[in-house]
Amino acid sequence: MTIAERLDKINRQLSGEGYKLTPQRASTLQVLLENEEDHLSAEEVFMLVRDKSPDIGLATVYRTLELLSELRIVEKMNFGDGAARFDLRSDDHEHMHHHLICTECGAVEEIKDDWLVAMEKRIEREFGFTVSDHRLDFFGHFHQCQNGGCEKNSNRGHSAVSNRV
Repeated sequence: MTIAERLDKINRQLSGEGYKLTPQRASTLQVLLENEEDHLSAEEVFMLVRDKSPDIGLATVYRTLELLSELRIVEKMNFGDGAARFDLRSDDHEHMHHHLICTECGAVEEIKDDWLVAMEKRIEREFGFTVSDHRLDFFGHFHQCQNGGCEKNSNRGHSAVSNRV
């Protein structure tokens, strides 16, 4: 699906909840869609949105990200670096994808497969609890980092959480 198609789909989601796709929201979403693998912080989103829409304020970007999080269009997460980061939710999967987070270099790799379906069924069966969503983050280090073979914040084929701001 193209960025324009995804933006149109999100616009329909917003409309269904009684919200409009304002130019500021569209710019924020465009940045998230263009940088989907980067797990951007609000400040990083703001810096990139400001390149497209110089008149936008940081508070507007924060409010937009919070709204998108409330509507489950994006997932607000913390990878242990002190910054809230935002990740678009995928239509391909019922639940949020999982992450491998390297505590050595800050790289983040996504796991798209949902390995917890059997556990969810067991939880429902044993506890009478229906899981509506889940997210699993693994903290550790990649073998390259453990053996001193990585550079801090290098990409090495993984999606490194950067410090652009």
